[in-house]
Amino acid sequence: MALHNELGQKGEKNAIRFLKNKGYQVLATNWRYRKAEVDIIAKTPEAIVFVEVRTRSYDYFGQPEETVDSRKQKLLKKAAEAYMERYDLFDYEGRFDIVAIIQAEGTRKIYHLEDAFFFYAD
Repeated sequence: MALHNELGQKGEKNAIRFLKNKGYQVLATNWRYRKAEVDIIAKTPEAIVFVEVRTRSYDYFGQPEETVDSRKQKLLKKAAEAYMERYDLFDYEGRFDIVAIIQAEGTRKIYHLEDAFFFYAD
């Protein structure tokens, strides 16, 4: 497996642990809809939260969360709508979060951006 894939998998595991420690209930991981994949789908008392995890070993060229571009956001929105419809979850608010992780030489920084972008905006 390529090193960046291993780093990504470790990041997702760390994000899951981080979210669970904050009281989130993880409903699904790596949920796919057509061309989109949602890294983590979790639930809080108020919302169904669709989480994109971005892990980098450094931040020389910008922060990990900056790589979630408008194309990725559109894919995530379509996947989120499909998930909400499939499981009849429209009684809940939908929300997109980003968990950004910088993991380098034995150190780890985790940033949780709640409401990173909007559910119904284009």
